[in-house]
Amino acid sequence: MKSATLKSFLAGASALGLLAGGPAAAQEEIVVGMAVAQTGWMEAYDGEGAKMAQMYFEQLNAEGGLLGKQIKVLIADTKTDRVEGAKVGQTMVQEGAELMLVSADYDYGAPAALQAQKAGIVSFFLGASDPKAGVLGVGPFSFTSANAAQLEGATMADWGYQEKGFRKGYSLVDESIEYNKSICAGYDWIMGLKDDAEIVGTDVFKGLDPVISTQITRMSDAIASGGVDHIMLCSTNPGAASALRQIRAAGIDLPVFGGTSMDGTYWTEAVPGLKDFYVPSLALTKDDPRASVNEVTEAYAAKYGAGPASQYAYLIYGMLDMWVAAVKEAETTDAAAVVEVMNGYDSFETTVGLRKLTPELHIQTEIPMLVTSYEGGEQTLVTEWSVGMPIPQEVLYRLAK
Repeated sequence: MKSATLKSFLAGASALGLLAGGPAAAQEEIVVGMAVAQTGWMEAYDGEGAKMAQMYFEQLNAEGGLLGKQIKVLIADTKTDRVEGAKVGQTMVQEGAELMLVSADYDYGAPAALQAQKAGIVSFFLGASDPKAGVLGVGPFSFTSANAAQLEGATMADWGYQEKGFRKGYSLVDESIEYNKSICAGYDWIMGLKDDAEIVGTDVFKGLDPVISTQITRMSDAIASGGVDHIMLCSTNPGAASALRQIRAAGIDLPVFGGTSMDGTYWTEAVPGLKDFYVPSLALTKDDPRASVNEVTEAYAAKYGAGPASQYAYLIYGMLDMWVAAVKEAETTDAAAVVEVMNGYDSFETTVGLRKLTPELHIQTEIPMLVTSYEGGEQTLVTEWSVGMPIPQEVLYRLAK
């Protein structure tokens, strides 16, 4: 008898029209398992990416499928829980998954991805930006759809220095997950390269802390005594929005930078009158400068009744573009054969931009990012920005000096 969890995702897949019964049908299908958060705080990052993947496979099936086979999608809720993630990953393996999609965070996606790696199955993080989401932290069959978080912090530091004239920063780091620390690692790296720039102070908090008044007091003191001209907030929602609201409520109106975790406008009502806030992004939900991204947005809105809320819906689309191309070239879904092809993609044009993969790096570390600003509840493109240099290994993996 199947577990309640398995029953639920089989029912969900059936509702998508992607299941066909019986052993004979199974031979004509390619199974994709999705071990993602449908509940808990990670749902804000996984939910739309999972829906985008479902749309992608429906489009692929309508075009005849892959290798002459239809795609069968199984999806189950990891509940934003690491232990549950490992269990769901095991179940997907048992159900014959040939590709596994996992949560958009290393800490929460890795338990399922490790099950895929152990079974010799390719896994894609929906959007994890910690470089361990791939070869180093999971294994050679694992990839992430996103950029390295260090690139986000580096982009904001470099753009702020070059275009806004910022020289004295203050960083506030949410220590809840590795991604947050990696954002600030990239920020620290770029600020450290500038002879006339400095980080006046750094403080930490936990995203689930309801109040960070002590940290804000220390921040205010640094602003008064050290001439701070901008703040780097390295956190994820809902903690990031809460921290930003408290910073503004304390009368601190300096420009604030965030990471892609704060992309989108779904959270902005939590910070009334928000302005002078900037984040990098890989795709805009409205008026993206690339026609291909806007076409995906339109298709998503037509299917689901509304467009995506953030960039996290789009990242998996590019990863699936690469996987489909590699499967066709290899003429198989065998992980070793497919990964060998993907590792040779030096400049692969996906629907959401150019991507590069190597046997050592299954994450994007050099691509340009879109710098965006917030005001009046709207997110607006400022410019596309490239750091223009590779991220050193010691920064990418946060190696102790």
